[in-house]
Amino acid sequence: MSLKAVNKVDTNRYELEIEVSPESFEEAVSKAFRKNASKISIPGFRKGKAPRAFIEKVYGENFFYEDAVNDLYPQALEAAVEESGLDLVEDKIDTEVVSVGKEGVVFKSKVTTKPEVEISEYKGLKATRAVKPVTDADVDAELTRLQERNGRIVTVEDRPAQEGDTAVIDFEGFVDGVAFEGGKGEDHALVLGSGQFIPGFEEQVMGHSANDAFDVDVTFPEDYHAKDLAGKEAIFKVKVHEVKTRELPELDDEFAKDVSEYDTLDELKADVKTKLEEKANKSADDLVENQLIDQLIERMTAEVPEAMYERRIDQDVNDFAYRLQSSGLDLNTYLQYTGMDMESFRKTFRDVAERQVKVRLALEKIAAMENLQPTEEELEAEYKKMAENYHIDFDKVKNAIPEKDLKMDLAVEKAVQLVKDNAEITEGEYKEEEPDEDEETEEAAE
Repeated sequence: MSLKAVNKVDTNRYELEIEVSPESFEEAVSKAFRKNASKISIPGFRKGKAPRAFIEKVYGENFFYEDAVNDLYPQALEAAVEESGLDLVEDKIDTEVVSVGKEGVVFKSKVTTKPEVEISEYKGLKATRAVKPVTDADVDAELTRLQERNGRIVTVEDRPAQEGDTAVIDFEGFVDGVAFEGGKGEDHALVLGSGQFIPGFEEQVMGHSANDAFDVDVTFPEDYHAKDLAGKEAIFKVKVHEVKTRELPELDDEFAKDVSEYDTLDELKADVKTKLEEKANKSADDLVENQLIDQLIERMTAEVPEAMYERRIDQDVNDFAYRLQSSGLDLNTYLQYTGMDMESFRKTFRDVAERQVKVRLALEKIAAMENLQPTEEELEAEYKKMAENYHIDFDKVKNAIPEKDLKMDLAVEKAVQLVKDNAEITEGEYKEEEPDEDEETEEAAE
């Protein structure tokens, strides 16, 4: 194989002209013959025993060319891309076979590459660092969460269900006296006040006890995802089998001994406060980094191929789907529940994907300009860390993650650190911020 020419045909688009020698092509044709000969029948020969020359005489000398070209192409393209030094950003490649015959093969492949990036003034950026103060209320809230995690579920027998309880119910829904699809469940554990069911349902279960049977009257929201039910009145026949609640332990020294390494509640509180302060400082550092990254993006110039955004969205969607699976859901069910199709769902990741792609390009450019590279010791340490974190054999990790990719990841980390080390960071007063919609979308899968 030889790379005859590399021609730029458009922004971030190149055409590679690739030539395969007559000798390599002949070897591929012979391989195609050996692979297919057993399936071919030629008069005068037993099936699979006809010589190649006879087969080509009957069916034409190009009979095995297609298989040979298909066999040669991936390796030839990979070698050509490596020789060209181009950094491809998508798997879809337009290829044309220019010529094929005893003289060899010539391909022309159009590929999309990473853009040329320019960035300036990445040193001396300014950011404000504001640490959220840790209050006694924060410590108390964390202790309450610790209480809840260590609570035990008990059956309620001396009172009706109330908010926060779990009611184990059978239910069946009817609209105009007719049961509707998806409106029936048995032994369903419903946390009252969770908003799991449509508005008004859970409130009408509250106040009922085990073995109660009753009707729940509700109206489906106008924007309900099942269009045939949207805005309609419904009656649910409900039977309560059991009411459960979480019984919390007392917050005392015994509790501290049970849930921690400490002997007293005061020691546990001090440890909780220390951990919250560490978390607050980490959050402040992350916000500083985000401020600096926003400025890097503003100072970067590049014509980013659409393929890079789409690839990043693919990764984010796959990550979201994986988190859903960890929660016992699948992406199709989630889309049905939210009333979104895949196209509109992918659009929710667009802004984040654009930011991720741009900052990666900016940091890769800084790493190249500053000649930032990990040492062999740092590379080996990272492989070892990954093997330990994922409980995978060290050699398997090295085989699964190409060294080139990991080197770039570590170089990017060095670029982030360089930008932070050279930034002007001032301490400021912490102010609460409202969560944005993108964060809420991400939290839905957690």
